[in-house]
Amino acid sequence: MPILWINNARVIDPAAKRDAAGDVFVRDGKFVASLSAADKKRARKIDARGLVACPGLVDIHVHFREPGQTHKETIGTGSRAAAAGGFTTVVMMPNTSPVADNSGTIQLMKDVVARDAIIRVYPTGCITVGMKGQTLAPIGSLKRAGVVAITDDGDCVQSNDLMRRAVEYAKMFDLPVMDHCQDHSMTQGAVMNEGIVSTRLGLRGWPNAAEDLIVARNVILSEYTGAHIHLQHISSKFSVDVIRRAKQRGARISAEATPHHIALTDDALATYDTNFKMNPPLRTEEDRVALIAGLRDGTLDIIATDHAPHTDYEKDKEFDYAPNGILGLETALSVTLDVLVRQNKFKLPFVVDLMTRRPAELMKLPGGTLTPGTAGDVCLFDPAEKWRYDAKAGFSKSINSPWSGQTLTGRVKTTIVGGRIVFDGGKITA
Repeated sequence: MPILWINNARVIDPAAKRDAAGDVFVRDGKFVASLSAADKKRARKIDARGLVACPGLVDIHVHFREPGQTHKETIGTGSRAAAAGGFTTVVMMPNTSPVADNSGTIQLMKDVVARDAIIRVYPTGCITVGMKGQTLAPIGSLKRAGVVAITDDGDCVQSNDLMRRAVEYAKMFDLPVMDHCQDHSMTQGAVMNEGIVSTRLGLRGWPNAAEDLIVARNVILSEYTGAHIHLQHISSKFSVDVIRRAKQRGARISAEATPHHIALTDDALATYDTNFKMNPPLRTEEDRVALIAGLRDGTLDIIATDHAPHTDYEKDKEFDYAPNGILGLETALSVTLDVLVRQNKFKLPFVVDLMTRRPAELMKLPGGTLTPGTAGDVCLFDPAEKWRYDAKAGFSKSINSPWSGQTLTGRVKTTIVGGRIVFDGGKITA
């Protein structure tokens, strides 16, 4: 394993409150404070002038589709897309085929990760058997198998009593519960945000209240049980307000926003382009602004992509019948920098924190820091470089991105995992 010397970078490490010009050193796969003269002579020197060196990005919400849906994505291709986006650690959702509701499926996933992944990939397990929302999955055995959280993401446990039992058990096993907040009774046949645009387009609307009710339910259960519940892909202004008030009371609630929900609104669906169809749907400008405010004041803790690949033939259907979801990993940093730093004047270290230290700490994962002695995971990016994103030339197996063909600003140049360069100069090198 080579010794790495990243030279002349703007080094941003939120965990150490570091933001200064300097060098980063990696030896034997871990960060070190300095190198000896002999090591410097042997080191691979990376000139990072004009670049930011930060901890490898961490995404706790991705869909890699394996096992069973490998026509959309595999753990191998998903990990390559992640590396191209600067991510060194991701957490996979369990809505595969079969779903990850038992230790055997978790072990299968871990075996594939060990064989095919070029970054760190962690599994989650289901809350309920078959993700059917009727019977609790064996949470203790899932924990022993190596899951970092439980979730029925892609679905939502509708029974309040069953969800209460789930979070009580999860607390016993020190596992976060990640919840996709959706009241199914309010979204039957719905395909986009309920409002003026859905009325104009003649598409069935999906009200904010379908999210808000479950967010409120989860806040109540967290306060009642003391369990940590993480709220996924928040999209509604009212939900942000509920979470803000809950945190003021000390509830063990955390929440995420996605790059697409802070960048886009339901106006983007005017041409019925299914690459803008997702769950939860794109909301209004008022909701979008509320999400950004929630990130600014800490109500929303992190950015997560909800990377959800689908094939072109699945997406190329009438709007009502196309599946929900978009790609996110290769464009996440660029889109987030554009919205938060350039448009809303967030400080760059704050945004880096949203995508590194904070998600790692929420899921108790290694990474998210450049501290000596920790794993040498690095993202090098140029915050000012403009580039044209072409999903067909990307590393995912699918191409369902609303940003394909657009010029973005801020580009990942190099991704390093445990001292090993896995992405460099637009190419996978692992």
